[in-house]
Order: sequence, then structure tokens, then C-alpha cells
Amino acid sequence: MLDAITALSRGTRLVYQKGLRRYIFLPILVNLIVYASMLSVVFNRFAGWLDNAMAMVPNWLEWLSWLIWPLFFISLVVVIFFTFTLVTHLIAAPFYGFLAAKVERLTTGREPLDDRGLAKTAVDALGRELVKLGYILPRMAALFLLSWIPGLNLLAPVLWTLFSAWVMAITYLDYPMDNNKVTFRDMRSRLVRHWWPSLTYGGLIMLVTWIPLANLFLIPGAVAGSVLMWDQHYRGTHDITSTA
Repeated sequence: MLDAITALSRGTRLVYQKGLRRYIFLPILVNLIVYASMLSVVFNRFAGWLDNAMAMVPNWLEWLSWLIWPLFFISLVVVIFFTFTLVTHLIAAPFYGFLAAKVERLTTGREPLDDRGLAKTAVDALGRELVKLGYILPRMAALFLLSWIPGLNLLAPVLWTLFSAWVMAITYLDYPMDNNKVTFRDMRSRLVRHWWPSLTYGGLIMLVTWIPLANLFLIPGAVAGSVLMWDQHYRGTHDITSTA
């Protein structure tokens, strides 16, 4: 049986083949353009904002302007570090759907069941991401509240780890399933039925996402690996009722 490490390593090798690399670098390029545009606007206007703010400050506090600039740069670095991967993922969602379809054709010789056009696939991919967020965010909020309840909060680290692995499994294994017309509810039920490969693969991707910058080049391999996992573990699983 295909395990998580093998799926990720094989998937990473696959996506850097000729014909697949554009699905990796295009979303990164788009994201760089977005951030470059945003930073250009912020830098061009920040000096004016600072001058207006300092005009209302007493003369003896003007030295604060020398402190604000370093704090401004540090804040920008922190914001970019924590949002770059998330924004890249949202931008890349349609590309990753196409990548999963190409990998499925290449590795299995089968065509995905999806017969939507290019534009509709891209729009639906973004909609599917919002559905995932609608599923994830309320459960994340519940875990956050549980973390503050005395006694139960002792379980919080374990629950957060399991939930994070589960979220990663949902996020990445959904690409090939969406391409094969598996509903979001059915997708979750299949992951529950094969809970061990789901959690181990999701847990491995979770570790990968913690590697700054390198994760941008490893995550597409996780998308390709999810196709291999889909074909090995989930394709033949019939729809079952689950409230996972």
C-alpha cells in the first residue's frame, strides 16, 4: 500500500517534469506581483501618512519618527511571512486543480470525470476553497474556546495537532476528488473511512508547510501526491454517510 512519505516524494518528483512546472511557478509569480504591487503602494504612501501623524505630535517627540520606520519594516516582514503561503494557496487553487488532473492522466492513464470548462473549473475551485473555510473555521473556533477550559485544555495540543492534520488532508486530497465529481461531504466520508492514510498524509503535509519559502515548492508535490493517494486508497470507496 502507498504510504504518505512515498506519495509525497513521488509527487514532488512528478511536478517538476516538463509540462507540469508551469502549474507551480505561475501562482508563485502571480503572488509575487500581488505583493510587489501592495508593497509599492504602502511604501509610496507611508511617508505621507507618517508626516501627517507627526504633524500632530509635540516637537519633543519628533524623534519617534526614527523608531517608527524600523517598526514599520519589521511589521511588514512579519505580515508577509505569515500571509504569503496562505495567499499563494488561494491564488494557486485553480492551478492546483489543473495540476491534479494532469498528474492523474499521466500516472493512471485515466481522464478525470470532470467535464467543466476551463473558466468554470477555476471559478468553482475558488468556491470549493470557501466551502472548506466554512467547514474549518467554526471547528477551529470551537477548539480555540476549548483551549481555555480548565482541565479540557490539557487535551488541546493533541486535538490541535490532529485537527491540523485533518485539515491538510481535506485541503489536498480534495483536489483529485473534486476533479472526479466527489462532493465535499462524500470526500470527508471517504477520508474518515480511510482515517489512517488520511491523517498520516495530512500530518506530513502539515510538517512541510512549516518550512518557510521551501514549502512553496514542496506543496505542489503534495497536490501530485494526493492524486496517487486518491488512486490507491479512495477511488474505489463508495459514498457513505458521515458527519465528519
